[in-house]
Amino acid sequence: MKKEWPLWEVFIRGQHGLNHRHVGSLHAPDAEMAIRNARDVYTRRKEGVSIWVVPSALITASDPANRDALFEPATDKIYRHPSFYDIPDEVGKM
Repeated sequence: MKKEWPLWEVFIRGQHGLNHRHVGSLHAPDAEMAIRNARDVYTRRKEGVSIWVVPSALITASDPANRDALFEPATDKIYRHPSFYDIPDEVGKM
């Protein structure tokens, strides 16, 4: 029986970005090879400055069928709206 390499999710941070974004998936035997393969496949034009790889099996996702309960409107949760907090001048812009 032929065993398939694990699937890895690839996230790349661009030269002008502050966050990593998901760019695709690939199979690799380990994290080091996944990073090397991700570099070769997803950064051919030298657009990336950082690569993250995460085993797909370790990602837990919400169920789209439960989206109403999970993402209910926050109008009744005033603590999510920090507009009524006093911010000290020393803090600067937030």
